[in-house]
Amino acid sequence: MSLRVILRILGLLLMLVSLTMLPPMLMSLWFRDGVWHAFMSGIAITVITGLLLFLPNRRAHKELRIRDGFIIAAMFWTVLALFGSLPLMLFGEGSLSITDAVFESFAGLTTTAATVITGIDFLPESVLYYRQQLQWLGGMGIVVLAVAILPTLGVGAMALYRTEIPGPLKDSKLTPRITETAKALWYIYATLTFACMVAYMLAGMSWFDALGHSFSTVAIGGFSTHDASIGYFNSAAIELICISFMLISAFSFSLHFIAWRESAYCTTSKTRKRAFLCCF
Repeated sequence: MSLRVILRILGLLLMLVSLTMLPPMLMSLWFRDGVWHAFMSGIAITVITGLLLFLPNRRAHKELRIRDGFIIAAMFWTVLALFGSLPLMLFGEGSLSITDAVFESFAGLTTTAATVITGIDFLPESVLYYRQQLQWLGGMGIVVLAVAILPTLGVGAMALYRTEIPGPLKDSKLTPRITETAKALWYIYATLTFACMVAYMLAGMSWFDALGHSFSTVAIGGFSTHDASIGYFNSAAIELICISFMLISAFSFSLHFIAWRESAYCTTSKTRKRAFLCCF
């Protein structure tokens, strides 16, 4: 185990996490809810900590083993939840205590959706969005996102990928390169989220509620922008959409990718016989 390599990767991951606080900060500016400073402070603290871990160890390069991957994943999810709680503690009036903020952050990232907040309807819009986004990032796994967009992970990417993906498919790459595999999984995840959002909007939700609930639906969590959750809308159509997308999202995204690839092959087959055989 190389401690310096682990600290370098943790620093990179923390700097990546800081970027996830930009969308809620922009939401705060859009809605003018006055709490953008909480996300700015969270970004600054997270970036500085990431740099302090990365810079002294930037030249540390060594192939990661599976054990190293598990250590990094365990440490990172703990650190991520701690730093993810910063905006919840800093947004001003009604902000959470340290213990409540950390609990809320852990609940979102682990998609358990247990909450200590009452009066969710009265929270600033950017904080509501941030809670939903935490759950969405946790649903697929931000470590998988890091594998997709951080080429500096190099050969260690496979070790990290295996710690995040459940089931037997974790030992096989869906595409020749592990970074392309991670990107493919996130593309599918984002596509399902967008489709769910559109369906919610067609069923009568506002774009903000549709976005927030699509995050929690595809992540199979449970956070909501209202205290009454999905029951707030009192709509059978919305409930049916919720159930449908939760069932779809319950399947392995690796299986979704394989099904998409096989169906694409079927549609591009030159003969009807080949298309018929491959679809069955």
